Amino acid sequence: MQKVAVVTDSIACLTREFTEQYDIDIIPINFYVDGKFYRDWVDITPSEAYELFLKDPDSFKTSAPSPDECLQTFRKVSQRAESILCITVSTKLSATYESALEAKELIQTEQPNLTIEILDSKSATPSEGMIALAAARAAQENKDLTEVLNTAVKIMEKVYAYLYLDTLKHVYRSGRIPKIASQIGSVLNIKPILSVNEVVHFNTVVRNRKQGLERILQTMREKTEGKPIRVAVMHAYAPEEAEIIKERVAAEFNCIELWLTEFSPVMGYACGTGTAGVAFYVDNDEEK
Repeated sequence: MQKVAVVTDSIACLTREFTEQYDIDIIPINFYVDGKFYRDWVDITPSEAYELFLKDPDSFKTSAPSPDECLQTFRKVSQRAESILCITVSTKLSATYESALEAKELIQTEQPNLTIEILDSKSATPSEGMIALAAARAAQENKDLTEVLNTAVKIMEKVYAYLYLDTLKHVYRSGRIPKIASQIGSVLNIKPILSVNEVVHFNTVVRNRKQGLERILQTMREKTEGKPIRVAVMHAYAPEEAEIIKERVAAEFNCIELWLTEFSPVMGYACGTGTAGVAFYVDNDEEK
């Protein structure tokens, strides 16, 4: 039995290869399209979800996992681990953290010797995934729960995520701007650059994809200063754009890890298809 198992949610956008390699269990976020229920990354791939979204955007609804859904995951993981670290999407973006806390209380009445920590990542998208990934790597090194938790917190403090939106048409669903403002922005062909830090922030606007990519890459240069970095490239139904970003990042930065993933449709329903971006952090350990 391993000392620590890591659990996260599907908004972390971790690839199946990573979840299998590092034994990371995923709590799927729920969404509905035309009244039909889906579990993110379980019942449907992100690409398939975006195809449904494009057919009928207004029927797309999301909901956090219930405490019982989190409980089922904890029960499963407890069969192979002495303790669990559950890393969730920011509490300011989802109720997943609260559901996980309730599930923790429930399972500890069943298994009082099981230790569980619930960590609010204060993030989302692959920046959340990178926190979970670093924690899972520490767990595979047989570190105890305190050490695994400390690893996660250390990455939390230095990970960044930036997104380019191809359209403002759907962003009113985030609650950040009124519907009429998003419609006007769409007509004016304004393309926003967003960052993720507890909530989604509007950083600036550009006129086209090329400008958006250049702005994101310039921000990466300023944040990383040529140091070794770990990078994830994400996209919402824009694989060609993501490959271009990945190639640019590989050529221009000192990457010790670079991976590609699809943007969770649970967040993509507000950002729209065509969204692309990066999550990254400087890995100081690689400088030594």
